[in-house]
Amino acid sequence: MRFSLPALAASLIAFVFIAAPASAEQVGEIGVDWLGNDIVIEAVHDPKVEGVTCHVTYFDRGVIDRLQKGNWFEDPSNSSISCRQTGPIVIGDIDLGEDGEEVFKQRQSLIWKSVVVKRIYDEKNDTLIYLSHARQVQDGSAKMAISTVPLYGQEAVWKEKE
Repeated sequence: MRFSLPALAASLIAFVFIAAPASAEQVGEIGVDWLGNDIVIEAVHDPKVEGVTCHVTYFDRGVIDRLQKGNWFEDPSNSSISCRQTGPIVIGDIDLGEDGEEVFKQRQSLIWKSVVVKRIYDEKNDTLIYLSHARQVQDGSAKMAISTVPLYGQEAVWKEKE
């Protein structure tokens, strides 16, 4: 079976867009130095939990910084997250296991590193936990941030439970 390069590229692009859990909308960009380095702020709407928005920040290296350091294809994996109720909460078919489920992923390098947001449901405390962390092929990172959305006292509607 032969594959053409354009067909392979189209398949890869389709896979990336289909496999993407959620998209982010850039809502801010703060310049931090004269090298063009920025802190980017994005709003991520949980695709399976209506009424919850997470704001994720990460570092975006400028061209001058990339030239100086010689590392063209990688940004630092530092990130921060804050999630809040921004409307009526309607919970869809979410993963209730303790590993949770990936809500968002932003590449920080060409291949090896991503910033990931996972959602975990803490049933005992009736709380949604959002964890932002770096995922690397090797040399795993301990850089992480956490935010919670308590459901106690809220009129959260569950569409389905797994």
